[in-house]
Amino acid sequence: MRHFAIVGSGPAGYYTAEALVKAYGGEARVDIIDKLPVPYGLIRFGVAPDHQSIKKVSMRYDKVAESDTVRFRGNVAVGDAVSVDELRELYDAVVMATGAPHDRSLGIPGEDLDGVMGSAAFVGWYNGHPDFADLDPPLKTNHAVVIGAGNVALDVARILSKTEEEFQGSDIVGHALQELLASDIETITILARRGPHQIAMTPKELGELGHLEEAAPVVDAADFPPESEDEALSDRGLAKSVGLLRGFAAEPQEKRKKIVFDFFARPVKVEGDGKAERVQVERTRVEDGRCVGTGETYELPAGLVVSCIGYSSPHIPGVPYDHAKGRYANEDGRIDEGFYAVGWARRGPTGTIGTNRPDGYEVAGQIEEAMAPGTSGGKAGGEGLDALLEARDVHATSFRDWRKIEEAEVAAAREGSPREKFVDVKAMLRLLGHE
Repeated sequence: MRHFAIVGSGPAGYYTAEALVKAYGGEARVDIIDKLPVPYGLIRFGVAPDHQSIKKVSMRYDKVAESDTVRFRGNVAVGDAVSVDELRELYDAVVMATGAPHDRSLGIPGEDLDGVMGSAAFVGWYNGHPDFADLDPPLKTNHAVVIGAGNVALDVARILSKTEEEFQGSDIVGHALQELLASDIETITILARRGPHQIAMTPKELGELGHLEEAAPVVDAADFPPESEDEALSDRGLAKSVGLLRGFAAEPQEKRKKIVFDFFARPVKVEGDGKAERVQVERTRVEDGRCVGTGETYELPAGLVVSCIGYSSPHIPGVPYDHAKGRYANEDGRIDEGFYAVGWARRGPTGTIGTNRPDGYEVAGQIEEAMAPGTSGGKAGGEGLDALLEARDVHATSFRDWRKIEEAEVAAAREGSPREKFVDVKAMLRLLGHE
């Protein structure tokens, strides 16, 4: 028998568990550990609430979770309730699959003002993450600035722009929906340091902006290089995205709200009297692939500033950290003997949900090579973890507990929504009888 612990219940964690079960069959015992009482990480709290089709990937993880060889242990904060060193003593291999839940700093003056927040916080707020339920973003303002040139920036801009009808079918949490519908925001400026040829926005997400009921994308045709240069783009997705942007510029729409793409622009300072009121921006240009400042500056009004510039993995005692890349220090997924990292914890915040599958299978292959099926490490595994948690009065939740929480969320859903998420850990535990 071999015992494995996976820290983190998002896509990377479940793909790794799936791979380990396939490699070891009935000889594997896999515990998926998460600090929250509920599973699925990025799927539940990161994927936009109006992208329900993407969230359906969790059905694949359900099959893994319901296997006789896999257990979910939620409400267990690794580094607090149990240490990494203790897990390494209990399990043959420990795999860090925490993702990268923390926002990277902007590194500019004024980023600590009220009204300035990272996308992990803002997205977590409207997606019902318990850590951000009380965020209270300032939406009684006319102007918002979103910093970044990727899909998260598009998600934030789209969510800020939608009508109540457009949220039908989504699982956006009720308190966020009500505040968004009462918002005064009319102009959302997306700041991108480089130009249209350097964005990380995919066609599907970008195209959605052209079909919003009350908001229209605004793009300056002068920001594009000659159209002939589009043919040199080797990335077909990027070429399609650039084509969409050109279409927005050529056929502007007149709607009540505007989503303004401000290319070749980087924030240098957020200003205001105790709260965000404006952003100082420097015009940039691209030289030999590098973004350089021109010295030309201007200001944008902004009562809300959301930074979508990337994420970092959490610092956990016992896990060596690569500060430059915001991830755990590892060599092709291996941190140390019997100690691994997968997903964003391994690579940094890059790739899609699907990217985590080959990543998880690769690390599972390394584990299989290091400890062949049919051998035993003599570790205590899950029994040892349960005894440790019980001694510390930690109420770990199971996958069956998650099903009870899910059932209650579905029952509480408003009309047209698949669920109304719990946003309070204590409320979840009360439902389960753990006061």
